[in-house]
Amino acid sequence: MKKILFKGCGTAIITPFTEDGVNFEEFKKLIEDQIANHVDALIVCGTTGESSTMTVEERKQTIKFAVETVHKRIPVIAGTGGNCTKSAIEMTKYAESIGTDGVLLVTPYYNKTTQAGLIAHYKAIAKETKLPIILYNVPGRTGVNILPKTCQELAQIKNIVAIKEASGNLSQVAEIAHLCGEELKIYSGNDDQILPVLSLGGIGVISVLSNIMPEFVHTMVDDFFHHQVEKATEAQIKAIPLIQALFSEVNPIPVKAACNMIGYKAGIPRLPLIEMSEEKQVLLKKEIQKLTKQ
Repeated sequence: MKKILFKGCGTAIITPFTEDGVNFEEFKKLIEDQIANHVDALIVCGTTGESSTMTVEERKQTIKFAVETVHKRIPVIAGTGGNCTKSAIEMTKYAESIGTDGVLLVTPYYNKTTQAGLIAHYKAIAKETKLPIILYNVPGRTGVNILPKTCQELAQIKNIVAIKEASGNLSQVAEIAHLCGEELKIYSGNDDQILPVLSLGGIGVISVLSNIMPEFVHTMVDDFFHHQVEKATEAQIKAIPLIQALFSEVNPIPVKAACNMIGYKAGIPRLPLIEMSEEKQVLLKKEIQKLTKQ
């Protein structure tokens, strides 16, 4: 049986910045608060962590810091993917060397590739590591969609264990579940589709919302798995306005603003991302207050 990296809520954690680089003091605070509020895993240097505008050295330092700070209390999964297979292999090997529990590999972006190219890309990386691999399908950002038949072929690879499905296409999620079964676990990559994906056999979520509401998201998923489906569904529906506000501008612009609103020193996104508009910040703050008061 393939290793399950985590079941439940994994936070796609932000990377707090100062003008000089990563704010590791604040990053430690974020990590400790996530663990204290019962998240089941941390995903470091993913899309929400702004890995695309971090230097290679910053990414290495940030992953290493997370691994050392968490100290095996929960799994740490590193975003080591990219649009250059060789670079993704090098970063994955580094993550393995410092004790990371698994890696998240986004589909190659900009240069794109065919389905056969995706298979070759992931096979090349999987061959160079023993770490469990989570595929990351987010065609809205990358322009590439991992089709269900491609998932079925990749699921035959021993250390490709799961997929973060952020296509938004629930019919596709259902087909992946049908074709791959236990060979490829599914995580929701969209906070507004946590319950629908769980109902199709998913085992959790890689969440943006849990940056600011970790206990809430963890409990929602936990309730579903403990057969309190009505309670979990109610939580999912209640969270929709806040989730919409968190994605009213390009992620992670709003979630960094939200983290600043609730007391963290998250800093601002790196260019070409900019600060959230004042108008949408007002709406975001309102939705945070509404949900946290319920």
